[in-house]
Amino acid sequence: MPKLTYITPSNEERIVEADEGFTLMEIAVNNDIEGIDADCGGSCACATCHIIIPPEFLKIAGRAHEDESALLDFLDSRRKGSRLSCQIEMTEELDGMTVKIPPPD
Repeated sequence: MPKLTYITPSNEERIVEADEGFTLMEIAVNNDIEGIDADCGGSCACATCHIIIPPEFLKIAGRAHEDESALLDFLDSRRKGSRLSCQIEMTEELDGMTVKIPPPD
């Protein structure tokens, strides 16, 4: 089974088994990962599931679409690699990825 590592806002490293077909937000919520609040439940209507994708996984995870990018624009912590975890589906290609969860804005 693929694995993901989340680095929480308090710098705790959490390695979790990540079922393919679930979003990175769903995986985080199901594993009680600190910093992923998912207030909108994954409908891309907030930015409480903000993560930073490492450079080597950017092409695999894909680019943010227009609505997602607009939400990310409201964050002071946005930087290259910023994505909403509700918009990224877990695949075998993402196995071993480490994502950082920035502190809330």
